[in-house]
Amino acid sequence: MEEEINGLIPGNNVEYTEDNIRHLDDMEHIRVRSGMYIGRLGDGSQNDDGIYVLLKEVMDNSIDEFKMGAGKRIEVNIEDNLRVSVRDYGRGIPQGKLVEAVSKLNTGGKYDSKAFKKSVGLNGVGIKAVNALSSRFEVRSYRDGKVRTAIFEKGVLINDVTENTLEENGTYIFFEADNTLFLNYSYQNTFVETLLRNYTYLNTGLAIIYNGQRILSRHGLEDLLKDNMTAEGLYDIIHLKGEDIEIAFTHTNQYGEEYYSFVNGQHTTQGGTHQSALQEHSTRTIKEFYNKNQDYADNRNGIVAAIAINVEEPQFEGQTKTKLGSPSMEPGGVSINKYVGDFIKTEVDNYLHKNPLVAEVMLQKIQDSEEERKAIAGVTKLARERAKKANLHNRKLRDCRFHLSDGKGKDQETESCIFITEGDSASGSITKSRDVNTQAVFSLRGKPLNSYGLTKKVVYENEEFNLLQAALNIEDGIEGLRYNKVIVATDAEVDGMHIRLLIITFFLQFFPDLIKKGHVYILQTPLFRVRNKKKTNYCYTEDERLKSIEELGPNPEITRFKGLGEISPDEFKHFIGKDMRLEQVSLRKTDLVKELLEFYMGKNTMERQNFIINNLVIEEDLAS
Repeated sequence: MEEEINGLIPGNNVEYTEDNIRHLDDMEHIRVRSGMYIGRLGDGSQNDDGIYVLLKEVMDNSIDEFKMGAGKRIEVNIEDNLRVSVRDYGRGIPQGKLVEAVSKLNTGGKYDSKAFKKSVGLNGVGIKAVNALSSRFEVRSYRDGKVRTAIFEKGVLINDVTENTLEENGTYIFFEADNTLFLNYSYQNTFVETLLRNYTYLNTGLAIIYNGQRILSRHGLEDLLKDNMTAEGLYDIIHLKGEDIEIAFTHTNQYGEEYYSFVNGQHTTQGGTHQSALQEHSTRTIKEFYNKNQDYADNRNGIVAAIAINVEEPQFEGQTKTKLGSPSMEPGGVSINKYVGDFIKTEVDNYLHKNPLVAEVMLQKIQDSEEERKAIAGVTKLARERAKKANLHNRKLRDCRFHLSDGKGKDQETESCIFITEGDSASGSITKSRDVNTQAVFSLRGKPLNSYGLTKKVVYENEEFNLLQAALNIEDGIEGLRYNKVIVATDAEVDGMHIRLLIITFFLQFFPDLIKKGHVYILQTPLFRVRNKKKTNYCYTEDERLKSIEELGPNPEITRFKGLGEISPDEFKHFIGKDMRLEQVSLRKTDLVKELLEFYMGKNTMERQNFIINNLVIEEDLAS
C-alpha cells in the first residue's frame, strides 16, 4: 500500500505553481462566491432565495434613510416578476462617491456610527452584491438639483453621467438579477409583500408603494400580530414601547410558541440574543406576577409574540442577517439580555397590575396548559423513552449526515430535508436515489391517525407521531428542528392525497409554527413519462403531457405513474435533485384553519357529504 504524505498520494500529484494563484476583483469575487454574500441563489420559489436578499439589501439602505429622518415614502416596482426598481426620497448617495459606493467592497457611510447610529447595512457589502449579481444595474443619486446616473452590467461600469434635474432628493436603484446565476427565477408576490409589510411594521409612518399598492402600519408590532395570527387571541394584544425596544404578545389556543423578531428593522427569522431574552424574561415576569409555582413551558404554550430592538453596530451570524449575535446594545454597553429583561420586568408587570381582566384570562390559559401537561405526564415519559431507544436505531428513519441544528453554518445544513413517505416501495425508491448528505427519509406504515380535535396526548400515545416528532426534534419547539425542509412525498392519487392531508393536519394541530416559518413542503412528482427513442419527457400536468406528445410524436410511449413506487430509483434521483419541484404549505390569517379542518377532517357531516356528491368527478385514465 502506497504511503500517504501530507494528504497526497505519490503519483497523483497536481502541479501547484504561480499560475494557480488568482486575484479576483470585488465584483468578480461576489459572482464566483455568491453564497458568501447572499446565501443560496434559488429561483424565487422559497422566501429565503437570493433574489429576495437582493431586494432586501436595496430596501435596507432606503430604510436607513427613513430612520435618519429623511424620506417618508419608498416606491417599489417589480416588472414581469423579474425587474426591480426602488426609489426613496432620502438624502441621496453623495454623488462624488456614487460609483465607489455601489461597486467597491468595504466602501460605505455607515462605518461611522454617528451618521447611521442604528442602521442595518453596516458592512459596505450589500448593494455591491446586488450590482455584481445583476445583468443590468442602474443607480441614480438626486441631490440639490443634480442627478448622477451610473449603469453597470454584471458589476462592470458601462455609463456614468451627471445632469440637471427638478426631481426631489433621494436614490433610485434598478436591477435585473442575472438569469445565468438565478436560473428561471421569478419574484413571488406573496414573499415580496411579506418582506415589505415587515418594514412598515417596524417603521410606523413609512409608506411603501408597491406596484401602486400602498402599504403602511399605524400600530407597529400590534398590526404585525393581527395580520399574522391564525387563531384568535385570548385577550387584547399587550403592546409596549420603550427607547430602542418594542414588544407585543398575546396567548391563543394553539399549541407551541410563535415569535417574530427584528433588529434595526431587519427580520431575524432565526432569532438570536434578543428573541432568547424575550422568551426568558416574559415567562419569568409572568411567573413572578402570579407568585405561583408555574412551569415555564405552561407560561409559553400558545404564546404569539414579537420583539423589535435597535442596536448600535449589530453583529449578525452570517451575511444575510437572519440571526442576531450581538451580546450588548452598543459596544461596551449594557447586555441585550439585561436591557430586554429590565424593560419586560417593569412594563409587563405594570400592565398586568393595571389590567386584572387580562391577567385573569392569561392565568386560566396557563392553568389549562398545566392541567393538560400533567394529564399526559405518564404517557410522555414512556414515549420519550421509546423515542430515545428509537433514535439509536429508528427503523422508520433513514437519516442524513448534515442537519439544520448542527449550527455550523454550512450550506449542507440549510439544504437538509426529510421526505415523509408512505409504504416500502415509495420510501425504497427515495432512499436509493437520495443524497445521503442532506436528504433523510421517514417511512409511514400506511395512513396515519386523523389528529383533528385531539389533544397533544395523541402525539405521545401514537408511536408513529411520536417517532416523527423525535426525528424532527421539535418536542420543545422548532428551534431544535433538524431539517430545513419537511417534505411530504405521497402518491398523486386519492389515498396519497388523504395521507398528505392527515400529515398536514397533524402539523397544523400541534406544530403550526413549522408551517408558518415555511418549513413544510409537498413534493411534486411527475404524473406521466412521455418518450421516444431519442428523448424522454417527464410531465407534471395534463398540459405538459399534451405538449410532449406534440413534441415527440408520432405515437410516443406514454406511461402514467400511479404511485411513487412505480418510479425506479434511477429515474427518481432526477425528481429530488437540485431542481425538484416543491410546493410550500402556507398558513395565513385568511386561511380560516379551524373552519377548513373542521370541514375536511372533522366528523362526517351532512354538509361535507353533500359537497362530495355535488363535486364528484369520475376520472378517466388519460394515459391509456
